[in-house]
Order: sequence, then structure tokens, then C-alpha cells
Amino acid sequence: MIILSLQILNFEIFKMNINLNQNKNLKLFKIISEVANKNKQSVYVVGGYVRDLLMKRKASTDIDFVTEQSGIELAQNVGKEIDPKMKVSVFKTYGTAMIKYKDLELEFVGARKESYSENSRKPEVEGGTIEDDQKRRDFTINAMAISLNKDNFGELIDPFNGVDDLEKGILRTPLEPAQTYSDDPLRMMRAIRFASTLQFQIEEKSLEAIRQEAERIKIVSMERIMVEFNKIMLSEKPSLGLKLMEQTGLMKLIIPELVDLKGVEEVEGQTHKDNFYHTLEVVDNISANTDNLWLRWSALLHDIGKAPTKKFVEGTGWTFHGHEFLGSKMVKNLFQRLKLPLGSDMKYVQKMVKLSSRPIALITDDASDSALRRLLFDAGEDMEDLFTLCKADITTKNSKKQEKFKKNFEYVAIKIKEVEEKDQVRNFQPPISGEEIMAMFNLKPGREIGILKEKVKEAILEGEIANNSEEARNFVIAEAEKLGLTLV
Repeated sequence: MIILSLQILNFEIFKMNINLNQNKNLKLFKIISEVANKNKQSVYVVGGYVRDLLMKRKASTDIDFVTEQSGIELAQNVGKEIDPKMKVSVFKTYGTAMIKYKDLELEFVGARKESYSENSRKPEVEGGTIEDDQKRRDFTINAMAISLNKDNFGELIDPFNGVDDLEKGILRTPLEPAQTYSDDPLRMMRAIRFASTLQFQIEEKSLEAIRQEAERIKIVSMERIMVEFNKIMLSEKPSLGLKLMEQTGLMKLIIPELVDLKGVEEVEGQTHKDNFYHTLEVVDNISANTDNLWLRWSALLHDIGKAPTKKFVEGTGWTFHGHEFLGSKMVKNLFQRLKLPLGSDMKYVQKMVKLSSRPIALITDDASDSALRRLLFDAGEDMEDLFTLCKADITTKNSKKQEKFKKNFEYVAIKIKEVEEKDQVRNFQPPISGEEIMAMFNLKPGREIGILKEKVKEAILEGEIANNSEEARNFVIAEAEKLGLTLV
């Protein structure tokens, strides 16, 4: 056993994080220790809190406690000790209880053994010791515990050398890896998520076991898979996790559309870039500039339409005509299958994918104001995000080309700003409403109103009239006459 001073450990963490009071958690741990001792229960802090404490990362606000007796009973007794009126949330099915205390979420559970059936990741559970509980955990770095028992308060219980793995940056399972992943296949996604977020290496036997057991991911709900996937997407360098998913076969099972982008074909000596690895570069580039999950998803899917549109044309070479449009259409089916949000988040990703190549076409000096206005109209409030995506799409290693592309985008940004200041097209609102048109011609709601409003919008975007009510009104009168309508 390794003896650690919990007070010293906490002090080092608290020095690094001014948002936490130096003695807050230590005082809480002492209370829990005393309550457990009084009720003849054992108690240990386990899991991610211990890992992050030893890594000197920002202290987690979720703290898990394990007792070899009843976790529910311990939570209820702790709640009474802290505040007789404190609410304790009890989950009898799982034998757990939770207390929200200040900014912390404290979860209490009884130590347990687990056994799994082939077609379910829900185990048969029976009571066990702290050692049994540590054996069932996913990785050695998450299987460490700190005793809060009176006779060995602050003792680190580390039966699988998790401390060594932390120091070496290795992800290893406590027990035989193939069995660990087969029992609960979500652990494969968790392994890759930790590799990506902590920038750790998955131990080779464990990595091979993920390849071997990859098909087992099919018994896990897509919602649970996406929780882990989105944590990979939000990591500092998502490509670490995305590459591991491809190498282990998980990506092919979850998002095959991305794997379809992999590879380079050659015809008549002409090749195209590997669009899978290009996509990973774009995701890393954009992640350096935004924490917006859905903008990162837009980078992930921006070339999704290239595999089905890829074509070799004699005299031209490889083409991907219409890949942005097809890609945006693919987003909905993909989001539905992955159980991702189908509302504004999905529509945002569709928009970004569809528009992802538009700014590039406007780099030339002869790009018309009309084209700039239409891009402003279509991008609306997401114009800055679109430019962030376009800049991330520059993956050339040639520094001169990279600088040239960036300057080109800055040039387009200036042109768009000039048009926006002049024409006020972003977040376009018609300068004349349907109600006004009905009043002008004594009309009831009908197709003529939609036709006239659409003509006004097109006239403004084409620069035929200014974006103001006077010119719009005069334009509507002229167009209404062509439809046989008379001004009242």
C-alpha cells in the first residue's frame, strides 16, 4: 500500500485552482469518515476524482464513494449529518444514492462484483469488497481508491499499479482486456476517449483487444456511444481519438461515411488527396479556434459527400462536383442514425457543410456584389463560423500557399463587410411585409403575397433595388401590375 497525505494532495490541487477552498473537500471527507465509522461502515473515494487528484488536474466536482455495506444507507446518514433537511436522491435499482452539496455531486454505492451475459452490457450484480469493486473498473488509472476509514485515512489502494500507468501515460485494463471490453463494449469508446482527452497511449494488448471485440459495440445504445464520441470531439486534438477509432474498426461500424473517404486512387498518373486524413487535420485546425461542438462536427462532415461524388474525368482529373450539396443532405440521415439532435444543431451543421466551399469561389476580383450578398443572406449570423471553417480547411504544408490562402480569405472578408455595411443583408428581414402587401392591394392571404415577397428578396440580392421600404414598395407596385393586381 502507498500512504499519501490527503491533506497535502488536496493542498497542491487547491493551490492550482483558486476556485476551490483549500479545506473544503478535506472537511467533507472527515465528516463522511466519521459517519461511516459511527455506523460501522467502510468508505473509500474512488475513480476519476482520485485519478485527477494524482494528475494535479482541475479537481472534479463529481466524487464517487464506495462502501462495503449499503451505499444508500451511508448517503442518508451523511445527509443527516450535513443538514437534516438535505435531499438524498435514491436509486434503489442500482443501489446508489446521490447528494448535491454546494458545488459538488456526491455519489454513494455499495462495493460489488459483476458478471455479464453475451448480449447485454447490463451485469448481474452482487455485493463485494473494495478489491472486487476495483477489479470491475475499466482502467487501472480509474481503479485507484483512497481510504476514508479511521484506521488508514488517506491510504491509496492501488492494486493494479495505476500510479505507474499515470506516470507513463498508459491506458491499461485491470483484468484481461478482451474480457473487459467484451463484458462492457462501451469501455472501448471510453478507452479511446481517455486516450484523446488525456493524450495517453492505449497499451498494445488492450488496443488489439479493441480491434478483436469491435463488433460488440453494436449492443451499446447509440446515445451512450455519442456521449463518448462528443467528448472525443471536444478534446484538444480530436484526431488522436478519431484515428484510433478508424484503426480499431469502430469508426467503420459507427460512421462508415468517414471511412469511405479514406484512400488515394490513381488514374493516368493523377491522384487526389486522402480525404479522411485531410478531414482529421481540418477538425484539429478548427479545434484550435473554437469549442463549439457543432462547428467541430461541421468540420468532421464538411467533405462527407466526396466519396459518393468522386469521379475521374478525362482531361480534367478527379472531380467531386456537388459534394457540398450532397453532404448537407447526408447530414440529416447521419444525425438520425447517430441519435444526435435533429433541431437547430443539425440545421446548423447542414448549413455549414452546404456553404463550406462558397467563400473560396468569391476570392477572385470579379466576384459580384450579388454573389457576396447571397452568401451573406445564406450564412446569416453564422458567417464568422463559416470563415473559421474555411480557414481550418487549409491543410497544405507549403507555408507560402498557406499564407496566400489566408490572405485570400481576409480579402473576401473585407469585401463582404463592405457589402454588408452598404446593403444590410445579413439576417435579412424583408423591408415590406406580407400584411403591407395585402393592405396595398386589398388581398387575402394567398400565393400572390409569397410571389411578391420572393421577388423583393431577389431584387435586393441582385442589387436591382436598395434594401429599404420605399424602393421595395415601388418595386412591389410595378410587379403587382404584371400579376393583374390593382393598388387600392
